[in-house]
Amino acid sequence: MLVKIDGVENKEFSKNKNLFLSFLKDNTHSGKVAAQVEVFKGVDVQKDSFHWVMSTFDTDRDFEKVDPCGWDLKNYLINPVVLWSHDYSIPAIGIAQNVKAEKQLEGDILFNSKEIDEFGWSIGERVKAGVLRCGSVGFRVDELEFLDAKDRDCDCIFRKQELLEFSICCVPANPFAIHVPQKRLEITEVIQEEELSYWDKLGKGLARA
Repeated sequence: MLVKIDGVENKEFSKNKNLFLSFLKDNTHSGKVAAQVEVFKGVDVQKDSFHWVMSTFDTDRDFEKVDPCGWDLKNYLINPVVLWSHDYSIPAIGIAQNVKAEKQLEGDILFNSKEIDEFGWSIGERVKAGVLRCGSVGFRVDELEFLDAKDRDCDCIFRKQELLEFSICCVPANPFAIHVPQKRLEITEVIQEEELSYWDKLGKGLARA
């Protein structure tokens, strides 16, 4: 955990959660924290997954849209492979977890460990370093809508499609299909129940994602 107070890292608070909690209590009035407090949770590529926006309803670089309500995930959830740049000729570099399609298609990407796949692990390390943060979906089209030439910002909309795979890549068709590098929590208010654990407090009232 990394803690910043008014934009400056406080190493003592980062190491000692009880000291940090004491600071929050001392600087909280009527549920509001006086200082600007930011909490960053570090990510270990070998242990933790990376949350990813896999596809959105935005017009992509091919002047197409993919309807997030039209995703068929049934088969993908059985075999949730993550590839490098849609390359079917090499083994998957990881898997996707918690995949869902609501306002957008999103999920958590877990890369292979270094012990079994040094290449897949190295892609994860690049993601961890912020060098790679884009992704792209591979899918089979089931239903397609062509748009009238008047007043349109795209040529067609994929209305129903089956997700086959998700790939990490350098330049995606959809520029909004990206990984969020860090989960940032901004402290806004504190709840006082002593029976709650420190992280329960963060999750239930100390922090706003």
